[in-house]
This record gives sequence, structure tokens and C-alpha cells, in this order.
Amino acid sequence: MTHQVHIIGGGLAGSEAAWQLAKRGISVRLSEMRGAPAENGGERSPAHQTDGLAELVCSNSFRSDDDTKNAVGLLHHEMRMCDSLVMAAAEKAKVPAGSALAVDRDVFSAEVEKALAALPSLEIVRERVDRLPSDGLTIVATGPLTAEALAGSIGEATGAQALAFFDAIAPIVYRETIDMDICWMASRWDKGDTKDYINCPMDKEQYLAFHAGLISGEKTSFKQWEENTSYFEGCMPIEVMAARGEDTLRYGPMKPVGLDNPRTGRWPYAVVQLRQDNKSGSIWNMVGFQTKLKHAEQVRLFRTIPGLEKAEFARLGGLHRNTFINSPAVLDRQLRLKSAPHVRFAGQITGCEGYVESAAIGLLTGLMTAAELTGSDWLAPPRTTATGALLSHITGDAEAASFQPMNVNFGLFPPLHDVKKKQRKEAYTSRAKEDLEGWRASLTAAA
Repeated sequence: MTHQVHIIGGGLAGSEAAWQLAKRGISVRLSEMRGAPAENGGERSPAHQTDGLAELVCSNSFRSDDDTKNAVGLLHHEMRMCDSLVMAAAEKAKVPAGSALAVDRDVFSAEVEKALAALPSLEIVRERVDRLPSDGLTIVATGPLTAEALAGSIGEATGAQALAFFDAIAPIVYRETIDMDICWMASRWDKGDTKDYINCPMDKEQYLAFHAGLISGEKTSFKQWEENTSYFEGCMPIEVMAARGEDTLRYGPMKPVGLDNPRTGRWPYAVVQLRQDNKSGSIWNMVGFQTKLKHAEQVRLFRTIPGLEKAEFARLGGLHRNTFINSPAVLDRQLRLKSAPHVRFAGQITGCEGYVESAAIGLLTGLMTAAELTGSDWLAPPRTTATGALLSHITGDAEAASFQPMNVNFGLFPPLHDVKKKQRKEAYTSRAKEDLEGWRASLTAAA
């Protein structure tokens, strides 16, 4: 099939871009190296476990689904309003997670792949692409684990060395191996319709011993080229957080506030929470427990957590290197490479962080490319929306000299200084929803 657009990378961003284009009848070639035969350069990154499109390699959570007080929840809303495939698949794969949106990762990936396979103008090709195409509309959505050869080609085209940081993966525990005579089910402050988290309580002595074990535990060693690479603050390994102070974890992923232990009627000194990772509830993710501890050390130390003494792990934690381009310096406002405007970038490689943020940028690249092909004027979403704020940040509003990966947050929005602080979040989301509707109407009129 002759294609009008070549998308490289079948993760969340690439899948979303392909959906936005192909459902409009635009012919798309979607290249994904996982699942390709050896002669076509097939391989997996160190973090991937399957060949499925839109695989979730870290957490199974899309974070808060609150679209009235939370920026990422607002982004969920905006993407739904734009017919996002990722959000539609997430709804079908949804598992209990309180006020958050979490999914069964296998069901989610299968739903994305099924929807894309049904589009007649989309061709999914299992192949590795080693160089940026010299012509033809292209979207690069290879993510933070871009293969070495293509990363080198991108480096040549940008004229600058890619930045990098480490991202860590949390362990997953088999539900049947958790001792529910010690743990209990509850959501913090009883939020959500059901008690969605398994809570493992710690007293002070247990917490201090665990904290010491994190500090002294044997970690994976860095390769020479990794030694000066920084961590992303939003996905910090738990032992790195522990090293920042004795109580850091108790004010972070192990905070006990809002969690009454039914056996004592009081908050524990610290809590380890687990979140359902699949629809059947057979596996549970250790929330905030990204780690670079060696596997044997993880098993030994995590089994000292009350209720996890006999835990069996479906997956242990790990560490991988994430790369991203200096987008404010090398991309224009339409995510086009300034040195090669036929190439757009989408997803985490642009320096946005998070599943939903990556998919949102993929959605926008699809809309931008569709507008270019149909001769329509491209109208960027207003900066007052979550989508527009994120896009503006990575394409010029951020300082290029200090550019780092960023989750969507209200700090990216034009400020509302005249609104009282307690009402400001609702004011941000209300303004965004109103402006999004105006933008969508403008897109329809321009098409």
C-alpha cells in the first residue's frame, strides 16, 4: 500500500497518531520493530515484555481521572472529546483504582491493536527503521527507548546530542501471595466507589529497618555512558528517595495519612500500597516502588514488608535509560524538525512525560499532519487547555538550556491570579473545557 504518512513507532503516541490519520481515510504505514523477523531488524527494548502495540512498560496507571481539580484528569477529558483511541481503549481495559484511571495492560494493548487493524487505510509493518526518511511526511514516535541506529540518525538531524534520564519500573506481586490477615483494602480518605488499594502497614521499627535496607541494598551498576544521566523526578527509584532523608518516603509513596488500619483504628507509621494491575485482579503493582535494586535484593527486602512475607513476583523492578530531544530548540510549533520539516516528533521523545501526555502529543501530530495534507489551516489548541499548555511547553515556552521532561500540570497554564487559591483548580478546568469547545468548533469549520 502506498502511504501518505509514515509513522515510526507503535507505542501510545504512534498508535494515537495513526488512529487520528487513518480514521480520516489518510493512508498510513505504521512501523514497529517489535515482532519483526530477524532479517527486518526485529528486537525489543530492555523494558518491553511483548510485541503488542501501545504496551505499557511501567505502571498500569493513567493517574488521576478527576477532570475538575487535576491537570492530568483534565487531559483525559480533552482527549476523550477529541476521539482518542488511547482513552477509548483505557475505558474498555479499566480496573479499580479509586479516583485514578488504571488498566489491565494486556487488554489495553489488545484493544488498541484491534482498533488499528480494522482501519483499511492503515498498514502495520513489523520492521526496524534505522534512519530518518529523507522525504515524505513522517512522524517519529519511537519513545524514550529509541533504537541506537535511529537515535544516531536523529542526533545527526538535530545537530545536538540528545538528553537522557533514567526511568524505573515497579515490581508486580501475585495477589494470592499477599497476607490479607495483615493487609487491608482501602482507598486513601475512602475516595472512589470501592476500596481499591491493598495496604501493608508498618510500625516505626519496621519502617526504619526497611529504610536502612533500601539505603544499603545492592543496586544495579551504571555503564560508563550512563553515570552522569539524571533521574526524572516523577519516577524516582524508591532507594534514591530514601537517600534524601529518613522521612522522605513517609511523605511520598509510603505516606499513611487517610488510611485507617481497621485492626487498630489508627493510621500506621507508614504504608506500602498495591494497585490492581489486571482485570482479573490476580496481579498487583507496588505503587511508587520503582527501583534499581538487584533482583535478589528486591525479593529479600520486599518480603520484610508486613503482609508480603510470602510474596511471589510476576515482575521485579528495573531501570532503563530514557532519551528525549531538546524540543524547544529543534522543533517548531507544529512539532516539525526545523532542519527537516517533513519530519514530526510525537510522544515521550519530545520531552513530555507520562502515558497520557505522550498519547496527547501523538493525537496532536495526527491532527496537524491531517490538516497539512488536506490544505486546512492548523489551529493550535489554546494554552488555557491541558493539551495546548503541554504542546506550548515542549515547542518553545520551556527554556531550551534547562529543558527536562514534564508531566502536564497547572503550572504550564496561563495563571489565574484573580481567583482565590481554593477555587483556582476548578477555575483552570472550567476555562479549559470552554476553550476546548471553541477550538474544536474552529477545527471543524477549517476542515
